[in-house]
Amino acid sequence: MEVHETALPGIGVRYDFTTARGRRLGIVAFRGGAHEVALYDEQDPDATSDVIKLTEEESDAVAEVLGATRMVERLTDLHKQIDGLTTEQLSLPETSDYVDRPLGDARIRTLTGCSIVAVVRGDEVHASPRPDFVFRSRDVVVMVGTPDGCRAAGEVLGVHEL
Repeated sequence: MEVHETALPGIGVRYDFTTARGRRLGIVAFRGGAHEVALYDEQDPDATSDVIKLTEEESDAVAEVLGATRMVERLTDLHKQIDGLTTEQLSLPETSDYVDRPLGDARIRTLTGCSIVAVVRGDEVHASPRPDFVFRSRDVVVMVGTPDGCRAAGEVLGVHEL
């Protein structure tokens, strides 16, 4: 798919693309973090038939949902392509030393070579959590690495069987 990017000086950037079904979409990313999603008119490609304005918070939520879905798909594909790589999910137990502590404190990648690529909390997906992301009891931690690395990461987090 080809995405056309247009700088909008003083405003932000507009991204346009055509879907597989032939509908043209535009997304304006404003400098302040808000976005507009435009559906172009089928009869007049220069006019929009609908525009949805998203706040910065709404934009982040949409990006998280779409990004997490794509990330899981890509990890699954990668897992099929690379021998020795695995993805694991574990539920952080209440007894974990890292409940109510930031991810960076666990030093997972440094100690195990395994990467935490997402954390699912209820209906929310936190894709690519930063080191300051604070774990909560029963968070579902999604990891990628070798089987031994993921097992070791589980042990660090207080899960002794994957």
